[in-house]
Amino acid sequence: MITTVTLNPAIDKTYYVSSFAAGSVQRVARQIAEPGGKGNNAAKVIRQLGSDVAATGFIAGSNGSFIERGLAERGIHTSFVRGEGESRVCLNIIEQSSGRSTELLEQGPAMEEKQLSELKKTLRRLALQSSVVVLSGSLPPKAPEDLYAELIAIIRSTKAQAFLDASGAAFSSGLLALPYFIKPNEQELEQWLGKTELSEAEKIDGARQLASRGIAEVCVTLGGRGAIAFIDGEGYRVTPPAIRAVNTVGCGDSFVAGMAFALEHGGLPMERLRVAAAAASANAMSDKAGDIDYALFQAYVGQVRVTAL
Repeated sequence: MITTVTLNPAIDKTYYVSSFAAGSVQRVARQIAEPGGKGNNAAKVIRQLGSDVAATGFIAGSNGSFIERGLAERGIHTSFVRGEGESRVCLNIIEQSSGRSTELLEQGPAMEEKQLSELKKTLRRLALQSSVVVLSGSLPPKAPEDLYAELIAIIRSTKAQAFLDASGAAFSSGLLALPYFIKPNEQELEQWLGKTELSEAEKIDGARQLASRGIAEVCVTLGGRGAIAFIDGEGYRVTPPAIRAVNTVGCGDSFVAGMAFALEHGGLPMERLRVAAAAASANAMSDKAGDIDYALFQAYVGQVRVTAL
């Protein structure tokens, strides 16, 4: 089994409008509401790929019930910790005339000490049953910055492998606990290095630096240009199939899902990277975050190119 942890989940709402202009009344042509948050997106794709998956994290209110119910309906085991308030809504407005996307992300409810203690107990129980535990996304208000480091320590005390997909202070502190896998995107790598507009050589060097800290698997995702990866000291360049994306929200989460799924099934590094890139590409062709067409995914696996650096 694979477990995903989403500490600040959301209802992901997508509004499709013909054109979008601030300060005017907008008519929504079509809307979608999905149980979201980065870990939950990964859980949905892991399930679609064929693995048993459990989702935990922190939810609140009727929005939290919507998230939990939506995951359960997809065959995902749920073990969320409940708190006060309302889980957040993340709104993605897609302008159909141009394809441009505008995202509005709510903050989410605060996590109190009682929920934090319960979450740690739940995580330990699930980690003991899992091969991989994925920690994804932002921290809720009032959560300590080193929370991911604490959770990684719990996971490492079991036989499960810890995956981390976070940013900012949560990412930096999580690194100190030595997760097995990390997936910064291009902007997060720049933030960690304290530089902007990195050259290809600087991106490769940055990924190598992260790997040298004792991280077994480092994947720096580059959007439609694929990824740079270091797995057990070996460097790889991942080139995805050429596609015209419908919706890029959730592609990084799908990449993480593919890596977790492929690790559980024992694939070699190049094979795992093909699975991850194919899952991300399939997600880009769906109008929902954390959603793939399995037949399309299978077709993409053979189109992904992975070469040694």
